[in-house]
Amino acid sequence: MFDFLINIFDVFLYRPLFNFLILIYNYSPGHDFGLAVISLTVIIRFIIYPISVKALNSQKILQKLQPQLKEIQKKYKEDKEKQARETLELYRKEKINPFSGLVLVIIQLPILIALYLVFDRGLRPEELLKLYSFVLNPIHINAMFLNVIDLSKPNIAFAVLAGLIQFFQTKMLIPGSSKHTIRENDIASIMQKQMIYFFPFITVLILFKLPSALGLYWIASGLFSIAQQYFILKRK
Repeated sequence: MFDFLINIFDVFLYRPLFNFLILIYNYSPGHDFGLAVISLTVIIRFIIYPISVKALNSQKILQKLQPQLKEIQKKYKEDKEKQARETLELYRKEKINPFSGLVLVIIQLPILIALYLVFDRGLRPEELLKLYSFVLNPIHINAMFLNVIDLSKPNIAFAVLAGLIQFFQTKMLIPGSSKHTIRENDIASIMQKQMIYFFPFITVLILFKLPSALGLYWIASGLFSIAQQYFILKRK
């Protein structure tokens, strides 16, 4: 069963992403591996764009519903079951799925794992034997970005930059980060504020010893997400 899942992962995620990256690399200016990684990132973000827009629209509605949610929590403070029912009824009435953001994370996680494998072992000559027949074998892959950064090795600057972008990205998604919310000592609000610092810390920790190509993907994807969140969450 485990071998079957590995084969499914290899056929439907690892190999397509690996081949697509090499295909882009073959046609990138100067065979720049970094430009190929950025191009692949943008393409992936456009593929999952409809799902991310749906998740952000739900987040936008949730921000507007914060006063009503606070009122439900206050009104049914002693009756948690009634509080949950009223909250779900409010979600149903507004036609939103509070777990849509989780769906987006679940979709992106296997992609991230596949990309890690692509950047970690995809540069090995023997991996080029896994190319599709229509993808030209470059024989050798130059992992340099702008002839300055070796994307096959860890890069602390990329890791820190990815963490900073993750900080701003998460901060934009946290609704109601006001002094009034802090004074209420709401457990959910406290957890949300911890997430602002926890996610960036974990991001830096993860990328600290991984190939910096993954860090470049994280940076490009984060910038794409910030721009997307700004236009969706901030528009009237």
